[in-house]
Amino acid sequence: MNINKILTAVGVVVAIAAVFVGQVAAYSAIALVVLGLASGFMKPTADISGRMAYTVAAVALPTIANSLDAIPVVGAPINGIIDNIALMIGGMVIANFLLALKDSVMPSSD
Repeated sequence: MNINKILTAVGVVVAIAAVFVGQVAAYSAIALVVLGLASGFMKPTADISGRMAYTVAAVALPTIANSLDAIPVVGAPINGIIDNIALMIGGMVIANFLLALKDSVMPSSD
């Protein structure tokens, strides 16, 4: 198991714990963004279509998840979990954006 899979697994655990454990919820947002940034910097998405897919997922997932609140009992927690995962994906998108920006500004080492 590589480090990127471990970071993703930890992020999913934090996203789930933030919904059900009140003490975790206070710091979950910063933890998820940091995990996403670390994952994005360690394994950047090279192609533009992959970066676009992550960006669309980070924007669209919370919007889609809001409709899950209509499901009794389980809708709100699932909405919260998906919102937290989208927050981690947002960190990955920021890291990829910064790396792409650096590549466009800095000269190539070839």
